[in-house]
Amino acid sequence: MTWTVEFTGKAKKQKEKLSVRVREALFQLVREIQADGPVRGDWPNYSKLSDNRHHCHIKKGQPTYVAVWREDKGRIRFVEVVYAGTHEKAPY
Repeated sequence: MTWTVEFTGKAKKQKEKLSVRVREALFQLVREIQADGPVRGDWPNYSKLSDNRHHCHIKKGQPTYVAVWREDKGRIRFVEVVYAGTHEKAPY
């Protein structure tokens, strides 16, 4: 059974501003979340921020890009990407 992954309105706008390379990495992350769930220990610098929030680096370097997503406990197998952008502005 696959997971449903959606982007918040803000995250949709953020992903459109990403470079092609970073956007492709983000889409790869989303595909893996859809297939295997929100815990992505196989991604670099992945960490669980709280009970239902996660983050990982989607591109290291200057600048570093991260994605932040949350599991919605009220919905079955639902994940929402809440941030996709530079490390400096990430909402941890």
